[in-house]
Amino acid sequence: MQRILVLNPKGGSGKTTIATNLASYFAISGDRPLLQDNDPQASSTRWLKKRKPDQPFIHGVAAFERNSRMTRAWQMRIPPDAAHVIVDTPAAVPAQDMPDMTKNADAIIVPVLPSDIDIHACSKCIADLLLIAKVRRDEYRIGVVANRVKRNTVIYQSLMRFLETLRIPVIATLRDSQNYVRAAEQGTGIHEMKRYVVEQDLEDWLPMLAWLKAKEDKAKEAAHPNEGINPLPVTA
Repeated sequence: MQRILVLNPKGGSGKTTIATNLASYFAISGDRPLLQDNDPQASSTRWLKKRKPDQPFIHGVAAFERNSRMTRAWQMRIPPDAAHVIVDTPAAVPAQDMPDMTKNADAIIVPVLPSDIDIHACSKCIADLLLIAKVRRDEYRIGVVANRVKRNTVIYQSLMRFLETLRIPVIATLRDSQNYVRAAEQGTGIHEMKRYVVEQDLEDWLPMLAWLKAKEDKAKEAAHPNEGINPLPVTA
């Protein structure tokens, strides 16, 4: 099971857009992923409620809610058929909460918008992950997503120069596209939309999906190092 944390304390960076579209991608790939909504604004939960019965199934947990009729452990349980858990985090996450939030995460995706305010917020977020949450660079758990970009702009070039200084991989550059707005309104993901409409957006996602797949394969290999290796024959 791969746990993917979408994190940036700066509000409006696109955490829910990335979380819901990841859940949609895994769902149409045959998984029944779990989308965990930790944000009291409940954007991911509302998106899930818009989905139709004939769409690929996604488990949902409104983690920000407290239900007195069940234990917290039962509320937060991961169904056995969910190979991926995507966690949509709230804005304004205190730095001191990051160690607990990130300790079980296999991948931490940090979206950032091309603006001076967002660049500064991303810099602080990465610093908190490295210095307070103690996420080591050599674990390669952190990946940055440049979100809602217009490539032929000065601020985009400034953003990319800044990201190069972090020594954290930029795992995707997502263009500023109305397809994400339409998907959010319809309770769907761009991977569920007509391909000719979203072809450019789908290409933007390929590096991020490849990064996640490589991490998943590496984790499986580490857990089962001898899998697929034929044992030596036993001689008399």
